[in-house]
Amino acid sequence: MSPAEADEPPPEPPEAATADPLPAVAPQLRELRRRASLTLEAAARTAGLSPAHLSRLETGQRQPSLPMLLALARVYGTTVSELLGETVADRDAVVRAADMEPTAAGGWTYWPAGAPGRGMQALRVHVPYGAQGDIVRVHPGEEWLHVLKGRLRLRLGDAAHTLAPGDSAHFDSLTPHRIAAADRSGADLLFVHTLLQSPATALCLGGPTQGEPT
Repeated sequence: MSPAEADEPPPEPPEAATADPLPAVAPQLRELRRRASLTLEAAARTAGLSPAHLSRLETGQRQPSLPMLLALARVYGTTVSELLGETVADRDAVVRAADMEPTAAGGWTYWPAGAPGRGMQALRVHVPYGAQGDIVRVHPGEEWLHVLKGRLRLRLGDAAHTLAPGDSAHFDSLTPHRIAAADRSGADLLFVHTLLQSPATALCLGGPTQGEPT
């Protein structure tokens, strides 16, 4: 038994099925965790998830949201595209609109806007209303976002901001932060973040913060 498997709990009963399943994600998540020589408990703790939750993601019993994929990508030092098993033949400087295939994850939709294998990952993202707005995140690196459509709620530390189309934000990711769509139609944005593998650093502080709007 490898170190990455030693602390894995027994699988839990399947949860209710969700829409838009991503069957390719489960084996990819497990393989990347093993490649990083992380136990289930260590990877889950670093990503701000419970071991049981990560186990369900790895066995296909639960569908990951885009924020979860982003957190796990940082833990494993890779991109969301690799987590989803997507490959690009050549790392070109230009990404054509026709090649930006949309991917749904936990209600979020994203389009890769850059090539893999870089120090940054660029995405075009649709943030649905009321999804994952209660998750506070903190991790090494930087993030930049630009609102294309709709309004976005951005929480940075103790400060709350509402961003309208054309507004941008560029911040240190060690500042606790969370984003949520302010309108029921959701929000569209450009999103760029650095990819840093830092197994010894907590990347996410999961769960809602009390008394804050979602």
